[in-house]
Amino acid sequence: MHSALQALPDPAILAITAALITGFSGIPGIFLRRPGAGQIIAAILTLLSALVGIPAALALLFAKSTATYILNWGLPFGSCELAIDPLSSFFLIPIFLVAAAGSLFALGYWPAAEHRSTECGLTFFYGILASSMAILVTARNGVFFLMVWEIMALSAYFLLVTEHESEGVRRAGIVYLIATHTGSAALYVLFSLLAAQSGSFLLPAAGSLSALPPAAMVIAVATFVGFGAKAGIMPFHIWLPSAHANAPSHVSAMMSGVMLKMGLYGIFRTLTFFHDPPLLWGAVLTVAGISSALLGIAFAVAQRDMKRLLACSSIENIGIITTGLGVAMMGVSSHNAPLAYLGMAGALLHILNHSFFKPLLFLGSGVIIHAAGTREMNLMGGLAKGMPRAALLFLVGSVAICGIPPLNGFVSEFLLYFGFFYQLQAPSLVYLVLLAPLLALVGGLAVVAFTKLYSSVFLGTPRSHGAAHPHEAGPAMLLPMGLFALLCLLVGLLPQQALRLVAPAITSFMPQMSTAVNAAEYGALLGRISLMALILIMLAAAVTLFWWWRLGSARVNSAPTWGCGYQRGTSRIQYGATSFSELAVSVFNGIIRQRITRPKLSGLFPGPADCDDRPTETVLENVIAPVFTFAGVSFAFLRRLQHGQMHVYMIYIFVTLFILMLWAH
Repeated sequence: MHSALQALPDPAILAITAALITGFSGIPGIFLRRPGAGQIIAAILTLLSALVGIPAALALLFAKSTATYILNWGLPFGSCELAIDPLSSFFLIPIFLVAAAGSLFALGYWPAAEHRSTECGLTFFYGILASSMAILVTARNGVFFLMVWEIMALSAYFLLVTEHESEGVRRAGIVYLIATHTGSAALYVLFSLLAAQSGSFLLPAAGSLSALPPAAMVIAVATFVGFGAKAGIMPFHIWLPSAHANAPSHVSAMMSGVMLKMGLYGIFRTLTFFHDPPLLWGAVLTVAGISSALLGIAFAVAQRDMKRLLACSSIENIGIITTGLGVAMMGVSSHNAPLAYLGMAGALLHILNHSFFKPLLFLGSGVIIHAAGTREMNLMGGLAKGMPRAALLFLVGSVAICGIPPLNGFVSEFLLYFGFFYQLQAPSLVYLVLLAPLLALVGGLAVVAFTKLYSSVFLGTPRSHGAAHPHEAGPAMLLPMGLFALLCLLVGLLPQQALRLVAPAITSFMPQMSTAVNAAEYGALLGRISLMALILIMLAAAVTLFWWWRLGSARVNSAPTWGCGYQRGTSRIQYGATSFSELAVSVFNGIIRQRITRPKLSGLFPGPADCDDRPTETVLENVIAPVFTFAGVSFAFLRRLQHGQMHVYMIYIFVTLFILMLWAH
């Protein structure tokens, strides 16, 4: 395999070319008049880019070297350098993969014939978003990085507000813009300080900076705020639930499966600049990560909107990755090589796993919305009868994201558990073992959330007219889901190969620590897990075949079931999404702070009434929104200065110039 990869002609050029082709894929649709032609061309170009870009990224990953190119851009910010090292190559793989899958999915989910007013712009900015992320991970000049970062942020905004006729979509877009530009402001501080430290806008070499100067702490804070806002780490997650819920589903898959990782990439990359990170940095990342994981999944349990549940689950998974990175940094600071290796391996492998099962689930949500016409789980039910293929693929994603063997989510979380329990034998940082029960609690709540999601959507009887007449999705929508489901299964069955995939990125991140670890030992451990997963699948297959054989040979009888005291059961007396999770939500009600509306019943025969339990965005609605409201009221008097009279504006200019002249004098 390695020899075949090395035979590729200049893989770095191929990867950059694939990124550029993806960016240009939406341009033909602007000029072609035939509806759908541009969308088909964009899908073909994006698929071809993935077929070229993924092998090129793999070749660069296993080459364990850095390919560097200089662009002649003529701007006064030093040379514009592009470089692809193993860390960049690792992040390129999910970018090309998810972009291609989403582009194919859009052919069935957002056909041009039904969305003539929005399809062209959606296809154009989708390609720009994918291309900007691919170029971003290769940028080695701080100014160029910020340019590409803004292109990525704005293209995601235009994708988010595709259905801008809805007030909820417009509000989500505004919150996203505020959050992303707040993060960008922190990045301006970050790259300015890096330039002051190194004397150039080129990103510092790995291990070239010291964390001892006071400026290093400011750099760390700016990194956490700027990149954490994009990654969705709490408390910078405020934009994420509404943005992912209101964007088209294949865009949500791209934003959750890949764009959030760009924030993580920024944190990973910045940490490589320092050769002596303090223990505090790893501790902050660990606390922020486990808090995001626990609170994110708690908010997911409370959701009744299917896509909001998936969005809050993304916060949880980003928290797990951040926890792994924080633990790895604590291992580096304490010179604990096994802890650093296991934390980094778990974090990077979970990045890869999340880019498989989360796009699968978001694409699945698009299939469900396409069939049922709603995102409200309380209005669904019984969809598995009308769309069995989509139900099976969605089940694979649900099991994988809960970290249940034999699928991929279990593998990365197992490495983190192993790192936590390994500390019982270590002379320091023994308290990290306390993270194990917290991560187990996160996993338990994930099971509650996705049992609720799957059962309320696919099982039972329909609760609305739309859910009563579902239809199976077409091949363009099922094929991408099938690909991600297959990848989830392959990583779960071959975890040792997945560990080999992340090993070069680990080595580039911490070369000294990785050489002190026997990676083959952990590969052998994952090999035993692979054997157990294979045995588990064989047992499940044997039980299933035996059950089918018994059903086929058994005598079929028909009889009424117990009706729970009712003459005839209805969909209104079965558990819905809200009632299923009510007990679990009540435990976290002090944090989630639901809006609960109960009707006042009076008389012997009260009329129809509605009950409503709606979770709130606690940080956004109770902290940030009041601050903006107060600021708006406080500065409302400034509106009187803007009244449209030109001669008064000229007086303002004259007075300003006069004051400046006096000040200068």
